[in-house]
Amino acid sequence: MLNYILLLVGFIVLIGGANYFVNGASTMAKYMNISPLVIGLTIVAFGTSAPELIISVLAALKGSSAMAIGNVVGSNLFNMTFIVGVMAMIYPLKVQDNTVRKEIPFTLLASISLFILMNDKNLHSGGANVITRSEGILFLLLFAVFLYYIIEVIRKERIRDKGKPHPYENVEKKWGKAIGISVLGLLAILLGGEFVVSSSSAIAIQLGMSETLVGLTIVAIGTSSPELVTAIIAAIKKESDIALGNIVGSGVFNILFILGVAATITPLTVDPRVIVDVVILIIFTLVLLIFSRTNFKVGKGEGSILILIYLVYLVYIIIRN
Repeated sequence: MLNYILLLVGFIVLIGGANYFVNGASTMAKYMNISPLVIGLTIVAFGTSAPELIISVLAALKGSSAMAIGNVVGSNLFNMTFIVGVMAMIYPLKVQDNTVRKEIPFTLLASISLFILMNDKNLHSGGANVITRSEGILFLLLFAVFLYYIIEVIRKERIRDKGKPHPYENVEKKWGKAIGISVLGLLAILLGGEFVVSSSSAIAIQLGMSETLVGLTIVAIGTSSPELVTAIIAAIKKESDIALGNIVGSGVFNILFILGVAATITPLTVDPRVIVDVVILIIFTLVLLIFSRTNFKVGKGEGSILILIYLVYLVYIIIRN
């Protein structure tokens, strides 16, 4: 019973911490006149993915590679299908041209790269499926390319908006408060992450569940709660740029940065079943890309399909365990 209480407390602290971090970081970004789309792709994506980062790194350090990888893959699957589907059901999502042509394809590239680098036995004639330190560094280099793209987007926006009034120009900028909230949020994320990793590992042992299944389901959905809450609020406010930018940015961040950092710290042994999940992730990302290209929006009908395919996938992995 104690482990279940710690798991619940951990998720509450994680979600609360992520909310504080996003609020503080978003405020600072607005002070610097950064667009909603870029905020979604960077600040909000980083903040809402911070739980996945902490949990995957802690799991890797404790030798729970299956949970570290399952958490990332499961979070991306949940984000790309269920969360986008829920947002579209609330209010049809408008998709910018850049998101269709560059950002979703970059997420697809990250997923394909993960499939290639983790599949040593079939593609590299290796003795075991492992994400090595060198491959972790490669992920971080690819993430640097994504950051460079974001910096270029910001630069072009600054040139385009040169001379236009800054919406926060005459507003008192409370930098100290914004920074303090962000730091408090990160500390809460660290504490919550420790609770979640320790308690979920113990629960998996008690119930006879594999760490991979726990990572793909309980931990992935729990750590994706900040993305879900942020996305629902953004969809209700009809701020689809922040909402979809958050999901796409989180997808890239989860694979390239989180697994990059975790694998650089310690090589990650891959459960062969996760390779199938990564193939499913690639297919789901392609489905999202196709839906996004339909009149550059994801409608309610397409949203319901995304929710349905995630629920079917969930049943599949539970039966597979």
